[in-house]
Amino acid sequence: MVRVLQSVNYRNADLNLLKVFEALIIEGNVTRAADKLSLTQPTVSNALRRLRETYDDPLFVRSGTGVRPTRRALELWSSLSRSLRIIRGTLEGETFDALHSDARVTISMTDYVACIVGPRLLERLGKIAPGMRLHALAGTVVDFGQSLDNNRADFAIGTYNDDVQRPGFMRSRRLWMVEFSCFMRSDHPLAKLDRVPLKKFLNARHLDVSLTGAAGAIYDRVLQSRGLQRNLVATVSHYSAAYEAVRRSDLIAVLPWSEGLETVRTAGLKRVAPPLAAPARTVELFWHERHETSALHQWFIALLVERLARDPPSRIAPARL
Repeated sequence: MVRVLQSVNYRNADLNLLKVFEALIIEGNVTRAADKLSLTQPTVSNALRRLRETYDDPLFVRSGTGVRPTRRALELWSSLSRSLRIIRGTLEGETFDALHSDARVTISMTDYVACIVGPRLLERLGKIAPGMRLHALAGTVVDFGQSLDNNRADFAIGTYNDDVQRPGFMRSRRLWMVEFSCFMRSDHPLAKLDRVPLKKFLNARHLDVSLTGAAGAIYDRVLQSRGLQRNLVATVSHYSAAYEAVRRSDLIAVLPWSEGLETVRTAGLKRVAPPLAAPARTVELFWHERHETSALHQWFIALLVERLARDPPSRIAPARL
């Protein structure tokens, strides 16, 4: 059934209620919204009642941790957030003072992404926002949506794939491309070859990363699409462990490679193209749409883009079969 949205008469609407609506969207909790606005909880509850009457919709429903917006509330926020940001900027100017801020920002990401993002952000924040606190939250694309929705994380950084649907509230910005290379220790028997033959590659002892513990690595899907199978003998749950295991053994691994962003973790390893190339992946920055009017979040998005956005890397030539 298609629901017809009720129109609101501008002359009769109390625009002050929009501040309460914004606070409830951002905080997801009546008490926190009241604190944010320096109002009493009954005052916010009364404003919510009037909002519900104005839009003929519950707008927010109770959840285990507070309140959650209805579909109608999200539709309203999609239109209102940009307008409120413009109005606030016109009236208040730039309201986020990075130099004197003690804000806490949490980013959900894997250890691979954290090794790239963390050092660059901490270096920059130490210079322009020394009082800010940065926290990394271990996470994957499987739980990005929940972490953003329940306010456990302000941002998430990673790659989406076709197996996981993006929530409607999620906003994103492209950062960089990740390609996949074959890594082995520098004195591995195959390291003397610039191009590893397919048969030797498949027969070698392989290691891969399974962040969630589920079977079926990305590269195995590439092989299976060609009717091939490699000798996968081990999986680990962290990329840092994978690089170290490869460095200390005869194992080889097809692991991500970010051109121009890699760290010293690849020291002592040789990188070659796998016989069959794996599709490159796009690393993106994600945030919840409720932060579209937050000066802090918009400032941090700009900082992340400044430090991490890259043009697509040049590919290393794949080996001939």
